[in-house]
This record gives sequence, C-alpha cells and structure tokens, in this order.
Amino acid sequence: MVVLAASICTKGGKAVLSRQFHPMTRTHIESLLASFPKLIPTNSQHTSVETAQVRYVYQPLEDLYILLITNKASNILQDIDTLHLFARVVSDICRTADERQIQKQSFELLSAFDEIVSMGYREQVNLIQVRSVLEMESHEEKIQDIIARNKEAEAKEELKRRARQLELQRREQQKRAAVSGSGGSSYLGGGMSGYSPVPQRFDVQEVPAARTASPAPASSARTPPFKGSGMKLGSKKTKQAELLDALGGELVSEELLGPSTPPIPDPSPEPTNTRGSLPSITAESVHIVIKEQIDVSLMREGGVKSMEVKGDMNLQVSDPALAHIKLALPSPITDFGSDLQFKQHPNVAKFAPGQNRIVALKDPSRAFPVGQALAVLKWRYAGRDESLVPLSINCWPSPSNDGTCEVNIEYELENENVTLHDVVISIPLPTGSYPSITTTQCDYSVNPATHSLDWSIPLVSTIARSGTLEFTVGGDDTSMFFPVRVSFVGRGSIAGIGVDTVSRVDGGEDPAFSVDAVVTTGDYLVI
Repeated sequence: MVVLAASICTKGGKAVLSRQFHPMTRTHIESLLASFPKLIPTNSQHTSVETAQVRYVYQPLEDLYILLITNKASNILQDIDTLHLFARVVSDICRTADERQIQKQSFELLSAFDEIVSMGYREQVNLIQVRSVLEMESHEEKIQDIIARNKEAEAKEELKRRARQLELQRREQQKRAAVSGSGGSSYLGGGMSGYSPVPQRFDVQEVPAARTASPAPASSARTPPFKGSGMKLGSKKTKQAELLDALGGELVSEELLGPSTPPIPDPSPEPTNTRGSLPSITAESVHIVIKEQIDVSLMREGGVKSMEVKGDMNLQVSDPALAHIKLALPSPITDFGSDLQFKQHPNVAKFAPGQNRIVALKDPSRAFPVGQALAVLKWRYAGRDESLVPLSINCWPSPSNDGTCEVNIEYELENENVTLHDVVISIPLPTGSYPSITTTQCDYSVNPATHSLDWSIPLVSTIARSGTLEFTVGGDDTSMFFPVRVSFVGRGSIAGIGVDTVSRVDGGEDPAFSVDAVVTTGDYLVI
C-alpha cells in the first residue's frame, strides 16, 4: 500500500489538517480535498471512492471527515485498518473532534501520523505504542532515577555515620589530652614516691585566661629544670578542633588525630521476618518445628517438569523431666515409594519397614538434650506428582489484532495439607508497557525493579482456594509473560509429615506438645 496523504477536512472539503507522505504541493492537496465531498454518493454505505488517479478511504468524525488519499493499487483492507488507527489516535489526543481542538493539537497529531505511516508505508505499531512514543517515557530512565536517589540517600547516611564516628574520635582525643596533661603536672609537682625519672624536658605552658591562637610566654621564675620536647596543650588542640569542624565528616590524617580509636561498629541489622503474616505458635515444654522448602517448575501447558521438597524436623525439650520421649508420625496418605527419602540423626533409630514411623533414640536410657533444638529427622522428595503441588497457576495470554494482549491468570489450591499466606504471583510485562487491570477487588502493583505485575493474595485456604486476575497490556508476544514466579509462606507440610502423639518412653502420662510447621518457596516457576 502507498498512502499519499492523511487529512482531516470539513464536510465542505476545507482542509483542517493534512500530512503528505509523498511530494505534493499545497494547491494539489487542497484541490483533491475540495473535490472529495462531491464524489461521495448519497445514501451509500461504502467508505471509499475513486477517481482516475487516486482513491479516497474516509470515515466520518463527528462534523468532519478523516480520510486517506492512496493510489489505486493500494490494498483497500490495509488502508481501512490504517484509517481506523488514525481515527483512534485523533480521538485519543483530542477531547472533542472539532476543528478548533484539532488545530490546537495539530503538532501532536502530525507527530502521531508520522509514527503510523512513513514514506507512504504503514509501520507495525498500535495505539499504545504511538501513545508511548508521544509521551517519551523511558522505563530505564525511571529505574536510573530511582537508583540515583537511593545512592544519594545512602551517601547521606554514610556521611552522618562518619561524622558521628569522627566526633567520637575527637572526644576521645580530648580525654586523652586531658589525662596526659594532668599526669604530667602531678609528676612534675613533687617526688613523694622517691621515683627518679629519666632526665627530660617538658615545656609546660600557662594557659591564658582568654582563648588565643598562641600560648603566653612563661616567666623565668617558672622555668622547668629539664630540657626536651613534650606534649603541648592549647593552641594545637584548638586548631585541630577547628580543622575537624571544617572538614564536616571527612577523614583526618593520623598526624592530626594521633593514635586512632577503633571505629564503633554499626549495630547488627535485625533479623528479617521470614514468617510474614503466619500466626505464631505458643511453645509447649515439648516443641517440634517442621520446615519445608519447595522448588518446582510447572509447564504452562500443564504438568510438572521438576519438583523437589526438602524438609527437616527439630525437637526442643525445655523440661528435663520430659527428655525421655518418642514421637509418632502420622500414617502416610500417599504412597511416595522411593521418591520420598528419610534421614535420621545418628542417635535416632531408623524407621522399621511396614510399621508406624517412630522418632526415638536408639538407646532408650538416653535422653534428648534439654534447652536446645535438635534436628532429629530430614527428608527429601524429588518427583512429578501434581497432587503435591501446593498451588497451580494457569496463565493464558491472548493476543489481539490491535497489538495488545489480554492476559487471564488463575490460581487454585491443590494440596490441602497446607494453608498459604502472603502469596505473591509475579507476571513479567513487555518492556515499556504497563497493564490495564479489568478485575476489581484485587491487590496488585508494578515492580519497577523487575518490570513485572505483582499480584498479592493474603490467604489461600480450603475456604478461599482459587482466584482470577485479568488485565490488558501492549505487546503480542505471549512468551514475554513467562516465567511466572510465585512466593508464599505456608502452614502445614507438603509431604504430609507431622506429629500425631508424643509419649514417654517409660509409659507415663503423655506430655503436652506443640508443632510449628512452616513451608517456604525457593524457585516456584511456571515456564
């Protein structure tokens, strides 16, 4: 197709705005537009008319016409599609399609026309891409601005820290100087102890009443009996203090500071909360902590490519009277076969084949350690059983003809052994595109670091086990929306590991116990 010009004219043929993509004089384009209304047949449903030289493809735009002038060999279907894009651009830029508004936005309209057609040929762009070009927004520039602001904040914090450290060093220097000065005066003041020092000379100066730049000269009557150099208090210390204040937090050389004081270490950062909003458990005298981590790769068409679950059980006894105990694990609901492997502590007896799983010491006369956690059992599962997957994800992108993509994503709880908290599903987005969410009542945000849509679900359980999210975004490459990443913290055990009962080895009354079973994610992906 060859587009000669894109124009907006009145119904009388007066040109309001016109962009020529091939060399044409103003007189020629005005004559073509003036003859256009006379060629439109009355009561006709067609949107194109032809002359001996050109073809008009037009569309009403309120009281105006928007039209393309093409050669007769051009593809009429492509021309109509291009005309619709021109009309959408005009409606997007102008509030109302009247002559005054179009002339006011003429510069933006001409720039948009040049993005759609170049040298008479249609560019492969859509409305979102044209809008992005006109806005001239750069995602990379935003990221760099965020990084620059973070660096500036870190530099300010470092400057404050170094200023505090330098102030502490200066105070320490003042204390050392005061101690040295008082020690020198008592030493020179008498020889009560009978100690005979090595002959030296200390130039002791009188401190003037007013603070001056240089010390006052000592009188001959107070001339000390020793000759030599020593520490002088007064002017040099004042200069050091002034220099430190002038530096404003910069490091000072060792010649000015003397022996440096070891820097005060920064307080250790508080440990991060890995439990999230997971409810806490009140620990009993016998407390069992079960931790599992899952790494899984789910295929977008369905099925499991790979899955690995690692877990461990820690036992902590706080009462010495309850140290001789054994733990009974529940019977497995699913037969994992050789995919699920157990490993006990060297002092813990192995599971007997065909019997209930019991965690107990090999020597019944020994007791579990008191006051410290002991890892008594570890396990590992590697397989492709879909029933063990805690959360299934179905991401379904559907490209549209206008260069956008409609994405539907759904989650559903598959493993009822776990309850999931703080679920975050991250869907990558095409570069430079931002989503338009059509689903209401959902918590989402765009992560600028990864340029992904983060969908947050506070709780997924057997009561609220599924949900959907729908959004539209620019781009028609479905592979751009993968891999989808999932993170959560859960209550329970994916492999069904738990504790049914805790009993005494000597057959006494069963003690009270508590179990804290936590599941976390490693690489949870949909590829």
